[in-house]
Amino acid sequence: MRRPLDPRRIISPSRQDLIALANSHDFDRVLEQVRNLRGCTRPVNLHGWTVTTDRDTGTVVRSYATENEPSGRLLTACGNRRSSRCPACSRVYAADTYHLIKAGLSGGKDVAETVRDHPRVFATLTAPGFGPVHNRPTTPQGKPRPCACGTRHAEDEPVLGSPLNPATYDYTGAVLWNAHAGALWARFTTYLRRTLAAHLGMTQKALNAAVRVSFAKVAEYQKRGLVHFHAVIRFDGPDGHTTPPPPWATADALHHSVREAARRTRLTVSSDAVGERDIVWGELLDVREITALGDGELTDRKVAAYVAKYATKSAEGTGTVDRSLVCRPCRGRGWLHGPDGFRDLCGDCDGTGQSEPLRDLPVHQHVRQMIRTAWALGHLPEFADLRLWKWAHMLGFRGHFSTKSRAYSTTLGALREVRRTWRLTTAGRPALDENTDLVTDSSWTYLSSGYRPGEELLAAQVRHDRAHTQRLQQEGVVPS
Repeated sequence: MRRPLDPRRIISPSRQDLIALANSHDFDRVLEQVRNLRGCTRPVNLHGWTVTTDRDTGTVVRSYATENEPSGRLLTACGNRRSSRCPACSRVYAADTYHLIKAGLSGGKDVAETVRDHPRVFATLTAPGFGPVHNRPTTPQGKPRPCACGTRHAEDEPVLGSPLNPATYDYTGAVLWNAHAGALWARFTTYLRRTLAAHLGMTQKALNAAVRVSFAKVAEYQKRGLVHFHAVIRFDGPDGHTTPPPPWATADALHHSVREAARRTRLTVSSDAVGERDIVWGELLDVREITALGDGELTDRKVAAYVAKYATKSAEGTGTVDRSLVCRPCRGRGWLHGPDGFRDLCGDCDGTGQSEPLRDLPVHQHVRQMIRTAWALGHLPEFADLRLWKWAHMLGFRGHFSTKSRAYSTTLGALREVRRTWRLTTAGRPALDENTDLVTDSSWTYLSSGYRPGEELLAAQVRHDRAHTQRLQQEGVVPS
């Protein structure tokens, strides 16, 4: 008779923990929790309870408590949009972004389908130049030409985007542009309405009463470490997507207004250390009309897929790091309050305020210099409100990667609520009457992030199975 396997004789801690989970009183529930995360790499661990009751009758409709879980905690997906941090959650975010953009172009998700007939353009606004960089120029026929350095660079060469002469490159201007890109976009939307009113010979008050300008945008990093924006801009009637714009609000008027607003938009930054700088858009501006359903170059589907693609990317594509460089114990200050109330040098960062020395970062020199510049500017009194030291790893950019105007289409929150309702319904929970007045009481506490060692093995298997299924679907072996 074989003796039962003793987990303590297994060297791997992950396998020991997996056997312990398998011998728990409800391993099926442990496996269900991990599978429900759909491959999330770093789930949030919560402890608490929630009770939903009918206000009129006092009947408990739903209840849940983590005390009933085998591990005593609830695992929830991290929801991180960045593909470098969690590929699984970023795919969900990209899918939600796709449906959000698509709804604003062709209807659906509580957006009127007539919105596809509204004038709309796809605009790309870029940063100006701060010095010549290595690139891959092409001829008008699309054939590659040598860079200014005399070399024909391959598409994946790390040198692309770096300055030809780092000594003369305006790193200060580049970082300040990234830091103010969000504010520049906000001012652009204001100038867009002003230039449209001037173009049509109307007052802004009359324009706002007849036309609403809706938009959705996403930020993308260029190789040189500067962001540029891709935006869907649309004309609506005064009540939003449910009403058509007046006949004189044409695609040509929108096209003209975008170009004129981009030319006029300007922010001025003054500093004793760096002087006066003008934050403006670059000369490279692309504005193209979005066609309705069809085989055009810019269709609803293509634009939505393009925006969703960049919604999950971050600055890592430029070669920077995907983590903050701020020392956590001192919060970037370089000092701590001692027992006597005086400032003591932080022992973790030796007074630099950095979680790791900038010279040791595994990045190219161009990226390191942008990080160093952002860190230095962030500690100047006149730029203290920008908190550039916190966003140094983002090369100074501190805005949201994807934003939209209120009336563009549905919201990410609404899409997530639909998905949550679907999960509850498929889990066998009965749908509730819309007229039922519900009251929810809950109490939740954050415990940690990540899996237990044994759960990590289960999650790795889930990721493998999902990737295998997706590959079979792409090959047409199994239906999508």
